[in-house]
Parts: sequence; C-alpha cells; structure tokens
Amino acid sequence: MDETEATQMPTVGEQLRAARESKTLSLEDIATSTRIPRRHLESLESGDWSRLPAPTYSVGFAKSYAGAVGLDRTAIGEQLRAEMGGKRTATRTPEVFQPADPARTMPKWLVLAAIASVIVIALLFSWFQNRSLTAPDDVPAAEVLAPAPDAAPAQQPQPAAGGPVVVTATEPSWIQISDGGRTLFQGELAPNQPYQVPATATAPLLRAGKPEALRVTVGGAPAPPVGPAGQVASNVSLLGPDLMRARTATAPPGGAAAQ
Repeated sequence: MDETEATQMPTVGEQLRAARESKTLSLEDIATSTRIPRRHLESLESGDWSRLPAPTYSVGFAKSYAGAVGLDRTAIGEQLRAEMGGKRTATRTPEVFQPADPARTMPKWLVLAAIASVIVIALLFSWFQNRSLTAPDDVPAAEVLAPAPDAAPAQQPQPAAGGPVVVTATEPSWIQISDGGRTLFQGELAPNQPYQVPATATAPLLRAGKPEALRVTVGGAPAPPVGPAGQVASNVSLLGPDLMRARTATAPPGGAAAQ
C-alpha cells in the first residue's frame, strides 16, 4: 500500500462509525453486545490512542466492534495495528479491561462469605472426625477387655411375679374363676380366647375341666400348668406370686387337685 492509498482509505474509526450508523446502532448497543466500555468505543472511532489500553487490547476491541457491525475482523485488526504503530504515547499507565456491565460480576462480599463458609465447614468436619477417633480412649482398656473378677455365672432370668394374669384356651375348655365366693367368670373359652383376671381380685381361684387346654401367663411370662392332664383342677390360685413360686417347686403344681 503506497502513501496515496493510505491517505484515501478511511481510518478504522471512520469505518466502524460508518458501519454502526448504517445499521442504526448506538454506541450503547455496541457496548452491550460486545461488553466493551463505551469510552473505549468512542476512542476507537475518534482515533484517540492515548485513551486506549495496550495495543493488544485495543486491537481486540476493534475486532469485536467490527464483528458486531459486519466488517472484516482480520482486516480491521491489521489496519489498526498499522495506524497505532509509533503513534501511541508511552506515558499512559496500562489499565485493566473491565466488562461494560459490572453488575454481572460476583460481589466481593459474596466471594468472601463463600470462602468463610468453606473454612467453617472444613473446621467442623475436622473437629467431628477427631472426636470420633478419640472417643474410645475415654474408656479404660481394663474395663473393656478384662471381665469383672469373681463374676457370677449368668443365670436364666426368672419371670416377674407382677403384671396381669391372663388365662388363654388352646382348645375349647370350661373354666370358672371366683374371688372370695363371688364368681368372676364362668363358661367355655374358645380356642385362643383370653380372659384377664381383674387387678382388683384379692384371692382369685380357678376351676378347670381340662387344665391341659389352658395357658396362663403373668405379665406376659408363662406360668406352670394349672393341673395334670385328664383331671379337673380346683382351687388353683391365680395370684401372680403363687403362680411364679410354682416354677421352682419340685412337686407337681400346687393347688391342683383331682375332684
């Protein structure tokens, strides 16, 4: 390109402005689409290199501007390098490019809050982990590993004498339950039909035609049979303590006698 052609060719700024105006776009429109500050766009159009950042950034701005208005990005970039060659003053401090819309960037306080949250979570995790690892040290090893001296052999737990007394039939069975001469229940129990002795009964007695067909529990624990199979059981105490004492007796269940 000779000097005559150079003087006749429009500058980069003139080409950009003409292309923008032909598309009826404002500098604000270009700034929004390219995210280039409007002051830099104005400097490109006016050729004011002293208000532009380093040549590398300026050429990049010009290419983005050219792309937004439909010009050849490469040609605009090369021409701007030629126009800026030897003309840009070296007294201006390089500035950092910022987006046209600072609101789109994350606020500094939010970044600091996120960092603080991460630190707190890491400290809590470390504290819980250390606590779980050191917790077993609170128990002396001797208590964990060594059994107590002269420990008595484990014994089978005995049912408690307290709790409701319930008579349940395993097959149809006639029974009579009285308390102090007063009849509490008399009739036939159907299979799996229960009868609970009232807690207010002071001396409940059982009479059963088929004692082998009855299951008696005290507080949910099974009591001994109330009489031998094939015989009528009479005057069987249904007090919880009496039923439980019969478990340890060596003789046949007391209180059951043949009529």
